[in-house]
Amino acid sequence: MCGICGYIGNQISENQLIEMNNTMYHRGPNDAGIWQTKFCGKSMGLAQRRLAILDLSELGHQPMHYNNGDFVIVFNGEIYNYKLLREELRKQGHHFVSDCDTEVILAAYAQWGEQAVYRLEGMFAYAIYDRKRNRVILARDRIGKKPLYYYWDGFNFIFGSELKAIVKSPWFQKEINTEVIEKYLCYQYINEPDTIYKNTFKLPAAHYMIFDGENIEIQKYWDLFEKFTEGKEQQILDYEECKKELKKTIYKSVEDRLVADVPVGTFLSGGIDSTLVTAVANDIIGGSVKTFTIGFDEKERNEATFAEETAKYLRTEHTELYVTEKDMLDMIQDVCVYFDEPFADPSEIPTMLVSKLAKEKVTVALSGDGGDEFFCGYSMYDFVYYAQKLDLLAGVGNRILNNKSGNKIKRKLPQEAVALLENREKTTKVQLFEDLPEKFVARMLKKSNGQIKYLRESEINVHNWQEKRMLLDMYTYLPEDVLTKADRASMKYSLEMRCPLLDQRVMECSFRIPHKYKYHSGSKKYILKDILYDYVPKEMMNRPKKGFGVPLGKWLRIYLKEEVARVSQKSFIEEQGFFNYDVVQELISKVEKSDKKPYPKILWAYYIFQLWYMKYCSQI
Repeated sequence: MCGICGYIGNQISENQLIEMNNTMYHRGPNDAGIWQTKFCGKSMGLAQRRLAILDLSELGHQPMHYNNGDFVIVFNGEIYNYKLLREELRKQGHHFVSDCDTEVILAAYAQWGEQAVYRLEGMFAYAIYDRKRNRVILARDRIGKKPLYYYWDGFNFIFGSELKAIVKSPWFQKEINTEVIEKYLCYQYINEPDTIYKNTFKLPAAHYMIFDGENIEIQKYWDLFEKFTEGKEQQILDYEECKKELKKTIYKSVEDRLVADVPVGTFLSGGIDSTLVTAVANDIIGGSVKTFTIGFDEKERNEATFAEETAKYLRTEHTELYVTEKDMLDMIQDVCVYFDEPFADPSEIPTMLVSKLAKEKVTVALSGDGGDEFFCGYSMYDFVYYAQKLDLLAGVGNRILNNKSGNKIKRKLPQEAVALLENREKTTKVQLFEDLPEKFVARMLKKSNGQIKYLRESEINVHNWQEKRMLLDMYTYLPEDVLTKADRASMKYSLEMRCPLLDQRVMECSFRIPHKYKYHSGSKKYILKDILYDYVPKEMMNRPKKGFGVPLGKWLRIYLKEEVARVSQKSFIEEQGFFNYDVVQELISKVEKSDKKPYPKILWAYYIFQLWYMKYCSQI
């Protein structure tokens, strides 16, 4: 795991390149390197900060050269099939001097060119300078675990693992991309390819770029919906065969992610996904895997007791830490520093705290991210399921409510179905898929462009609404919220987070599993639970999911009230020119009176934006 950056264009001095690189010290405290040359009549430089995971020797130093300097790479991530690739490449005549995956990527590129990316299994973002063909290749992994940003003004091309490295370049022009503010306030994150800055983009997941000094060509090498469609055509219909295949695939994925020359542990929340990953890892190493969890004093949000119970059953080496609201509130300022652009998922704070705890004993931690999106785990999927049923039954909902026996019937229905029945006029298909407070947000802004949708549900041609919503989350929420949070929160403490359930083989295997085995008789993640019960008793896991929630309304009304007022001064808002002061005050008033959705989330997103703006663009 590392941080990479580079430039092509106007000359950047050696010291300036070092300064760009050192903005990412937290991503790689073990080593640093820079390299500069000429490229297509322009100046060029590559730089990397290294967190040593494989081959801790100097042989893993980057930028790494291959074939007498024909190819030079800076790389962030881990390639889990690098040993198999190395043996295949040796048979092709390639020689290796290190035991790290970086050298294998270079040899693979030398052998197969940009098509080498198809062979790589893992999480990665890299840039390769190809002296023979006079071009630079940038690439990013299939689901977007590792970040890669770039800036292009028509002459200067600058890239980096984090925006702060790009911003540090002397040729970067800092202009806010006002068109994304509306989307950000609705979603709490900024989706690719956009960023908060103009002329600055995220390279989309599952894409590679070819840059020849003048032109940018971007190609997709793996398509989520295409793989979903292929999986549908090759479904494993027998349940036991499905379970056997998925269990074997997950086992191999976890096994691959335990390979490291540094200590490895797991996050253990007490939920299905983290417990499954932990149980498999514990089985592979023969017990005593290191596990980490944080707890909260509030019972409604605390899963630490469940995690402790699970750790005792599995006999892991367990570490837990109870955190207070003050511990979390003290982290808010760090959000802007380490996330670079506005990012308002409040669970980033407890994720940073558990990463800090884990770093005390390990350098790599496995997480259960991806289980919800690929195996139907979110509560929203219950609402989508019942909404589709009601949509098919048309006016049945109203007849039930108006019937004299309506209350008796409702008592027999799941709570999700009752909620939909009672709010049927509000529960449209669009709201279920795009659940956005767009009208209020539009009023907040001086200029609303009305274009807030990242991907409309109508663009996903799938009949089953649950599968449609899952795919929507895979395209947007998973890479831009969940994985962004995981990367920045863990790398703040120089901790590498690995996600076995987002292995390419696991994702593609999930598409071959009939949906009825994921959502079975109202039970979400049915097949994952069934695999987990091979490791822990069913009764131990039979409990509702809690997650890393934080009491936003309470925070905003009490602890952050003065802070919110400070960033909402009329003179400051008018000087900014983004927000309507009166509507901001209306929003603050709504949150002061109640926690009615979605107002606390909007105010939190607004507050985080203002903190970010003060950090990077202005001072109050």
